[in-house]
Amino acid sequence: MNWDRIEGNWKQFKGNVKQQWGKLTDAQLDVSAGKRDQLAGKIQEAYGISRDETNKQLSAWLDRQKEIETVK
Repeated sequence: MNWDRIEGNWKQFKGNVKQQWGKLTDAQLDVSAGKRDQLAGKIQEAYGISRDETNKQLSAWLDRQKEIETVK
């Protein structure tokens, strides 16, 4: 799984993102539309964390999504 797939199926993944980063609003998620850089920026703003930490969290989230897909 890659970000192109996430972006293409954003409505499906949006709920999983909201579970992980509950401070993000629906409007913020809609604006990001699954684009990794925009989502990272929204996470940084909402949680006050560094770009490196945000990228680590996004990578871990993506790995979990891959695991979920494998189980299905």
